[in-house]
Amino acid sequence: MWSEVTLERVAQDWKARGFSCDLWVDPPGRCWEGFVHAVDELVMVVEGEMEFEVEGVVYRPKPGEELFIPKGAVHSARNIGNRTARWLYGYRRT
Repeated sequence: MWSEVTLERVAQDWKARGFSCDLWVDPPGRCWEGFVHAVDELVMVVEGEMEFEVEGVVYRPKPGEELFIPKGAVHSARNIGNRTARWLYGYRRT
């Protein structure tokens, strides 16, 4: 399980790189489909099993692995596990 210290380190790292950092929580089976943002996005799974599809390519990052989603990319997020998933997301500050 991630600690508050670890989450704070990620938030500090992302801030230094010009990104916000917030926590998202999804129940099993939750899907977010077909999103497009005008800015770059970072995501990182904290707990659970998430699948991210970016421009037709499917990624299943393990907890702690960062995934970059470029601005303008059509993408989706899906909780494919049988428990609640927690993941970080951040947008590049403009």
